[in-house]
Amino acid sequence: MKESVEEKKYAPVGVFDSGVGGLTVAREIMRQLPEESIIYFGDTARVPYGSKSKETIIRYSKQIIHFLESMGVKAIVVACNTASAFALEELRPEMKMPIIGVVKPGAKAAAKTTQNGRIGVIGTEGTVGSQIYTEMIHRHNPKAQILGKACPLFVPLVEEGWLKDPVTIEVAKRYLASFQESGIDTLILGCTHYPLLRSAIQDIMGSSVNLVNPAYETAQGLRRLLEGHQIANDGKAGPAKYQFYVSDAAEKFKNFANSILPCEIKEAQLIHIEE
Repeated sequence: MKESVEEKKYAPVGVFDSGVGGLTVAREIMRQLPEESIIYFGDTARVPYGSKSKETIIRYSKQIIHFLESMGVKAIVVACNTASAFALEELRPEMKMPIIGVVKPGAKAAAKTTQNGRIGVIGTEGTVGSQIYTEMIHRHNPKAQILGKACPLFVPLVEEGWLKDPVTIEVAKRYLASFQESGIDTLILGCTHYPLLRSAIQDIMGSSVNLVNPAYETAQGLRRLLEGHQIANDGKAGPAKYQFYVSDAAEKFKNFANSILPCEIKEAQLIHIEE
Protein backbone atom coordinates (compact mmCIF):
# COMPACT_ATOMS: atom_id res chain seq x y z
CA MET A 1 0.00 0.00 0.00
CA LYS A 2 1.36 3.40 -0.93
CA GLU A 3 2.23 5.71 1.94
CA SER A 4 0.05 8.82 2.09
CA VAL A 5 1.54 12.31 2.11
CA GLU A 6 0.20 12.69 5.66
CA GLU A 7 2.07 9.56 6.82
CA LYS A 8 5.20 10.60 4.94
CA LYS A 9 5.30 13.85 6.93
CA TYR A 10 6.23 11.89 10.04
CA ALA A 11 8.90 9.73 8.42
CA PRO A 12 12.53 10.56 9.30
CA VAL A 13 15.06 12.37 7.13
CA GLY A 14 18.08 10.27 6.13
CA VAL A 15 21.47 11.94 6.55
CA PHE A 16 24.77 10.36 5.54
CA ASP A 17 28.45 11.18 5.59
CA SER A 18 31.81 9.46 5.29
CA GLY A 19 32.12 9.63 9.09
CA VAL A 20 31.52 12.15 11.85
CA GLY A 21 31.79 15.41 9.84
CA GLY A 22 28.17 15.24 8.72
CA LEU A 23 27.12 15.56 12.35
CA THR A 24 27.57 19.33 11.86
CA VAL A 25 24.79 19.08 9.25
CA ALA A 26 22.66 16.92 11.57
CA ARG A 27 23.26 19.50 14.32
CA GLU A 28 21.95 22.33 12.09
CA ILE A 29 18.88 20.26 11.13
CA MET A 30 18.19 19.60 14.83
CA ARG A 31 18.48 23.33 15.59
CA GLN A 32 16.55 24.70 12.63
CA LEU A 33 14.02 21.89 12.00
CA PRO A 34 13.40 20.58 15.53
CA GLU A 35 10.27 18.66 14.50
CA GLU A 36 12.16 16.47 12.01
CA SER A 37 13.37 13.01 13.01
CA ILE A 38 16.75 11.91 11.65
CA ILE A 39 18.38 8.61 10.73
CA TYR A 40 22.11 9.27 10.40
CA PHE A 41 24.65 6.93 8.82
CA GLY A 42 28.39 7.54 9.22
CA ASP A 43 30.63 5.40 7.00
CA THR A 44 33.36 5.24 9.64
CA ALA A 45 34.88 2.01 8.24
CA ARG A 46 35.69 3.62 4.89
CA VAL A 47 36.49 7.22 5.88
CA PRO A 48 37.97 9.40 4.39
CA TYR A 49 36.17 9.85 1.07
CA GLY A 50 38.26 12.87 0.06
CA SER A 51 41.12 10.81 -1.41
CA LYS A 52 38.99 8.12 -3.13
CA SER A 53 37.93 7.86 -6.78
CA LYS A 54 34.60 9.09 -8.12
CA GLU A 55 33.55 5.51 -8.99
CA THR A 56 34.21 4.31 -5.44
CA ILE A 57 32.30 7.20 -3.88
CA ILE A 58 29.30 6.59 -6.15
CA ARG A 59 29.32 2.89 -5.17
CA TYR A 60 29.51 3.69 -1.45
CA SER A 61 26.76 6.31 -1.76
CA LYS A 62 24.43 3.87 -3.54
CA GLN A 63 24.90 1.29 -0.77
CA ILE A 64 24.13 3.86 1.94
CA ILE A 65 21.09 5.25 0.13
CA HIS A 66 19.75 1.71 -0.26
CA PHE A 67 20.11 1.23 3.52
CA LEU A 68 18.40 4.56 4.31
CA GLU A 69 15.55 3.76 1.90
CA SER A 70 15.08 0.42 3.70
CA MET A 71 14.69 2.41 6.96
CA GLY A 72 11.74 4.34 5.49
CA VAL A 73 13.20 7.83 5.20
CA LYS A 74 11.24 10.51 3.28
CA ALA A 75 14.23 12.53 1.99
CA ILE A 76 18.02 12.21 1.94
CA VAL A 77 20.72 14.72 2.84
CA VAL A 78 24.18 13.94 1.44
CA ALA A 79 26.05 15.56 4.33
CA CYS A 80 29.46 15.07 2.74
CA ASN A 81 31.05 17.56 0.37
CA THR A 82 33.00 14.87 -1.51
CA ALA A 83 29.94 12.65 -2.05
CA SER A 84 27.91 15.74 -3.00
CA ALA A 85 30.59 16.68 -5.53
CA PHE A 86 31.10 13.22 -7.06
CA ALA A 87 27.88 11.24 -6.60
CA LEU A 88 24.84 13.49 -6.22
CA GLU A 89 24.10 14.23 -9.89
CA GLU A 90 24.65 10.55 -10.78
CA LEU A 91 22.24 9.42 -8.06
CA ARG A 92 19.47 11.98 -8.55
CA PRO A 93 17.80 10.36 -11.62
CA GLU A 94 17.54 7.02 -9.75
CA MET A 95 15.99 8.55 -6.63
CA LYS A 96 12.35 8.00 -5.69
CA MET A 97 12.49 10.74 -3.04
CA PRO A 98 13.91 14.26 -2.65
CA ILE A 99 17.68 14.46 -2.17
CA ILE A 100 19.92 17.42 -1.32
CA GLY A 101 23.68 17.80 -0.98
CA VAL A 102 25.81 20.35 0.86
CA VAL A 103 27.61 21.95 -2.12
CA LYS A 104 24.76 23.75 -3.88
CA PRO A 105 23.38 25.56 -0.80
CA GLY A 106 26.90 26.63 0.26
CA ALA A 107 27.83 27.84 -3.23
CA LYS A 108 24.61 29.81 -3.58
CA ALA A 109 25.15 31.50 -0.21
CA ALA A 110 28.75 32.42 -1.11
CA ALA A 111 27.70 33.89 -4.47
CA LYS A 112 25.13 36.05 -2.66
CA THR A 113 27.47 37.05 0.18
CA THR A 114 30.55 38.19 -1.74
CA GLN A 115 30.90 41.90 -2.44
CA ASN A 116 34.11 41.83 -4.51
CA GLY A 117 33.56 38.51 -6.34
CA ARG A 118 36.63 36.81 -4.81
CA ILE A 119 35.70 33.60 -3.00
CA GLY A 120 37.93 31.06 -1.28
CA VAL A 121 37.03 27.37 -0.86
CA ILE A 122 38.71 24.99 1.59
CA GLY A 123 37.91 21.28 1.55
CA THR A 124 39.27 17.79 0.94
CA GLU A 125 41.47 17.01 -2.06
CA GLY A 126 38.46 15.38 -3.74
CA THR A 127 36.13 18.35 -3.27
CA VAL A 128 38.67 21.00 -4.24
CA GLY A 129 39.97 18.94 -7.18
CA SER A 130 36.46 18.37 -8.53
CA GLN A 131 35.96 22.16 -9.04
CA ILE A 132 32.33 21.59 -8.06
CA TYR A 133 32.12 24.77 -5.96
CA THR A 134 33.52 26.82 -8.85
CA GLU A 135 30.91 25.35 -11.18
CA MET A 136 28.04 25.95 -8.76
CA ILE A 137 29.12 29.50 -7.81
CA HIS A 138 29.43 30.43 -11.49
CA ARG A 139 25.77 29.47 -12.01
CA HIS A 140 24.85 32.34 -9.66
CA ASN A 141 27.80 34.68 -10.25
CA PRO A 142 29.60 33.95 -13.56
CA LYS A 143 32.29 36.57 -12.94
CA ALA A 144 33.32 35.34 -9.49
CA GLN A 145 36.97 34.36 -9.01
CA ILE A 146 37.36 31.15 -7.00
CA LEU A 147 40.51 30.13 -5.14
CA GLY A 148 40.58 26.57 -3.80
CA LYS A 149 42.82 25.00 -1.16
CA ALA A 150 42.81 21.40 0.08
CA CYS A 151 43.31 21.19 3.87
CA PRO A 152 43.61 17.42 4.51
CA LEU A 153 45.02 17.70 8.06
CA PHE A 154 41.94 19.51 9.38
CA VAL A 155 39.84 16.32 9.47
CA PRO A 156 42.12 14.23 11.74
CA LEU A 157 42.73 17.26 13.98
CA VAL A 158 38.98 17.78 14.43
CA GLU A 159 38.40 14.08 15.07
CA GLU A 160 41.16 14.17 17.69
CA GLY A 161 39.19 16.94 19.41
CA TRP A 162 42.06 19.44 18.99
CA LEU A 163 39.79 22.31 18.00
CA LYS A 164 41.78 25.06 19.76
CA ASP A 165 45.11 23.28 20.14
CA PRO A 166 48.27 25.27 19.19
CA VAL A 167 49.10 22.55 16.62
CA THR A 168 45.73 23.08 14.90
CA ILE A 169 46.17 26.86 14.92
CA GLU A 170 49.63 26.52 13.35
CA VAL A 171 48.35 24.14 10.64
CA ALA A 172 45.44 26.50 9.92
CA LYS A 173 47.80 29.48 9.59
CA ARG A 174 49.88 27.58 7.03
CA TYR A 175 46.87 26.47 5.01
CA LEU A 176 45.23 29.90 5.04
CA ALA A 177 48.35 31.97 4.37
CA SER A 178 47.75 31.99 0.60
CA PHE A 179 44.23 33.40 1.12
CA GLN A 180 45.39 36.29 3.29
CA GLU A 181 47.12 38.00 0.37
CA SER A 182 44.43 37.09 -2.19
CA GLY A 183 41.79 39.69 -1.35
CA ILE A 184 38.95 37.19 -0.86
CA ASP A 185 36.00 38.52 1.13
CA THR A 186 34.17 35.19 1.44
CA LEU A 187 35.47 31.73 2.45
CA ILE A 188 33.45 28.52 2.11
CA LEU A 189 34.07 25.88 4.79
CA GLY A 190 33.80 23.17 2.15
CA CYS A 191 34.09 20.12 4.39
CA THR A 192 31.60 19.23 7.10
CA HIS A 193 34.34 19.00 9.74
CA TYR A 194 35.47 22.57 9.19
CA PRO A 195 32.64 24.45 10.96
CA LEU A 196 34.08 23.04 14.18
CA LEU A 197 37.21 25.11 13.44
CA ARG A 198 35.18 28.19 12.60
CA SER A 199 36.45 30.44 15.40
CA ALA A 200 40.11 29.58 14.69
CA ILE A 201 39.64 30.19 10.94
CA GLN A 202 37.80 33.47 11.56
CA ASP A 203 40.58 34.69 13.88
CA ILE A 204 43.21 33.98 11.22
CA MET A 205 41.25 35.45 8.29
CA GLY A 206 39.94 38.47 10.20
CA SER A 207 36.50 40.01 10.45
CA SER A 208 36.53 41.35 6.87
CA VAL A 209 36.17 37.79 5.49
CA ASN A 210 32.71 36.20 5.68
CA LEU A 211 32.73 32.47 6.44
CA VAL A 212 30.04 30.40 4.72
CA ASN A 213 28.96 27.26 6.58
CA PRO A 214 27.29 24.89 4.07
CA ALA A 215 25.85 22.86 6.98
CA TYR A 216 23.69 25.83 8.02
CA GLU A 217 22.69 26.56 4.42
CA THR A 218 21.84 22.88 3.81
CA ALA A 219 19.42 22.79 6.75
CA GLN A 220 17.69 25.86 5.28
CA GLY A 221 17.62 24.15 1.87
CA LEU A 222 16.15 21.00 3.43
CA ARG A 223 13.34 23.05 4.99
CA ARG A 224 12.43 24.47 1.56
CA LEU A 225 12.66 21.01 -0.04
CA LEU A 226 10.34 19.37 2.51
CA GLU A 227 7.86 22.24 2.36
CA GLY A 228 7.92 22.15 -1.45
CA HIS A 229 7.02 18.44 -1.41
CA GLN A 230 4.47 19.05 1.38
CA ILE A 231 6.21 16.53 3.65
CA ALA A 232 7.53 18.84 6.39
CA ASN A 233 6.80 17.45 9.86
CA ASP A 234 4.27 19.59 11.73
CA GLY A 235 5.24 18.14 15.12
CA LYS A 236 1.77 16.70 15.79
CA ALA A 237 3.07 13.12 16.01
CA GLY A 238 5.29 13.83 19.02
CA PRO A 239 8.92 14.83 19.52
CA ALA A 240 11.65 14.15 16.96
CA LYS A 241 13.62 10.90 17.25
CA TYR A 242 17.28 10.52 16.31
CA GLN A 243 18.92 7.23 15.30
CA PHE A 244 22.60 6.77 14.48
CA TYR A 245 24.25 4.00 12.48
CA VAL A 246 27.92 3.49 11.62
CA SER A 247 30.04 1.00 9.69
CA ASP A 248 32.79 0.87 12.37
CA ALA A 249 34.04 2.32 15.69
CA ALA A 250 30.59 2.90 17.20
CA GLU A 251 31.84 3.95 20.65
CA LYS A 252 34.28 6.52 19.27
CA PHE A 253 31.53 7.91 17.02
CA LYS A 254 29.11 8.16 19.94
CA ASN A 255 31.64 10.04 22.09
CA PHE A 256 32.37 12.52 19.28
CA ALA A 257 28.65 12.99 18.56
CA ASN A 258 27.96 13.74 22.20
CA SER A 259 30.68 16.39 22.20
CA ILE A 260 29.00 18.46 19.44
CA LEU A 261 25.26 17.62 19.26
CA PRO A 262 22.60 19.50 21.24
CA CYS A 263 21.20 16.21 22.60
CA GLU A 264 22.76 13.10 24.12
CA ILE A 265 22.84 9.97 22.00
CA LYS A 266 22.71 6.67 23.87
CA GLU A 267 24.10 4.43 21.13
CA ALA A 268 25.31 4.18 17.56
CA GLN A 269 24.39 0.88 15.94
CA LEU A 270 26.89 -1.01 13.82
CA ILE A 271 25.77 -1.90 10.26
CA HIS A 272 27.73 -3.95 7.72
CA ILE A 273 26.86 -1.71 4.80
CA GLU A 274 28.38 -3.89 2.07
CA GLU A 275 26.19 -6.90 2.89
